[in-house]
Amino acid sequence: QVQLVESGGGLVQAGGSLRLSCAASGRTFSGYGMAWFRQAPGKEREFVARISWSGGTKSYSDSAKGRFTISRDNAKNTVYLQMTSLKPEDTAVYYCRVDMGLVYWGQGTQVTVAS
Repeated sequence: QVQLVESGGGLVQAGGSLRLSCAASGRTFSGYGMAWFRQAPGKEREFVARISWSGGTKSYSDSAKGRFTISRDNAKNTVYLQMTSLKPEDTAVYYCRVDMGLVYWGQGTQVTVAS
């Protein structure tokens, strides 16, 4: 059974930082790209960042570029999202995702940025 568990969310002041983690279990994830998405209240889920299986290729949404950094540790089956210079508009539930032919999502972790 594939399982993704996010952690690291919380309440932070604007300008602050958080590091989200997504721990994967059930299969070896080292051969798959992984991604972070987010969903704010009343809005559709949107792409934030993606990392290739090797970690050598990364892509970001325009809103994340320059402020967020995605990384992974294949030995730990974990992907991270380092978020800096947070803004109130970054407030959302953050989800990690892996596409293994079937798409798996975690349960999400809440990030709230206070102004």
